[in-house]
Amino acid sequence: MSRSSHSHSRRRLRVLPGGRSVARTLFVIPARDEEASIGALLDQLVPRVGPHVLVISDASTDDTATVARRHGARVLELPLQLGAWGATQAGLRFARRQGYRQVITLDADGQHEPLCIPDLQRAHRELGADIVIGTFPNRLSPARKLAWRWFRMLSGLRVEDLTSGFRCYGSEAIDILSSSEATLLDYQDVGVLLLARRHGLRVAETPVKMYPRRAGHSRVFASWITVGYYMVQTTLLCIARVGRFGGRPLRHYEARI
Repeated sequence: MSRSSHSHSRRRLRVLPGGRSVARTLFVIPARDEEASIGALLDQLVPRVGPHVLVISDASTDDTATVARRHGARVLELPLQLGAWGATQAGLRFARRQGYRQVITLDADGQHEPLCIPDLQRAHRELGADIVIGTFPNRLSPARKLAWRWFRMLSGLRVEDLTSGFRCYGSEAIDILSSSEATLLDYQDVGVLLLARRHGLRVAETPVKMYPRRAGHSRVFASWITVGYYMVQTTLLCIARVGRFGGRPLRHYEARI
C-alpha cells in the first residue's frame, strides 16, 4: 500500500471510546424542523465519529439543513415529507449504497445520549443481534405504557420501548429494511419489528440514558387526531399478524455500563 493510500485510510478511520472502529458505521438522524436542537446533538456526535453523520431533513420548513451542515454533518434534503420512518429508510438506503454495514439512528431532538452508542454496538456484537433498540421505559407516560402493553399482546412482540428511535441496525437488517416492502410502513416501531421477525432477524434491547426533548413536541402524539390514527393503524397491523411466523426470539440485553 502506498503512503498516500495508507494516510487516506487513517484519515477515514475514527474510533469510539473503548476502541470500536466506526469507519463502516453511518449515523443517521431523521429531522423535521429541528433547527433549535440539531446543532447541540451534532456538537456531541461529530467530534467522536467524524464525517459519518447523515442528517435526513424531512422537507423541513426551517433552517434544519443549514444548521446541520454548519455543525459538520452531511445532509440529505427530502423534497416531500415522508415521516420519521420514511426519512430513516432514506438513510438506510444511502448507507447500503455507500457500503456501510452498520447504521446507528438517533432522534434530532436531543433525547438520545451519544455516549451510549458503544452500548448498542456491544449488544450488536456480543449477541449477534440484527437490530438493537436503546430502551428507557421510564420516559413513558402511564397512557403510553398501556398502549404498548396492548400492542405487545396483539403482536406477540416482547419489546419494552416500542417507539425508541435510538437503534443499531446490522447489515442484514439494512438490506431488508431498505426494500420496497418496508416502504409501505408509516412508523418505525411495531411495523418494522414485525417485518424484522418475519424475515428471521434477531432483535435485542439494551438500557440507555434519555433526556427530555430540547424543543418542540412528539409528532405522533401531537394531538388526539394523530394519536387516534396511530392507534387504529397499529392495531390493524397487529391484528393482521404480519410476521407472525418465523424469526428468532427477541432478547433483552443488560449492558455493562
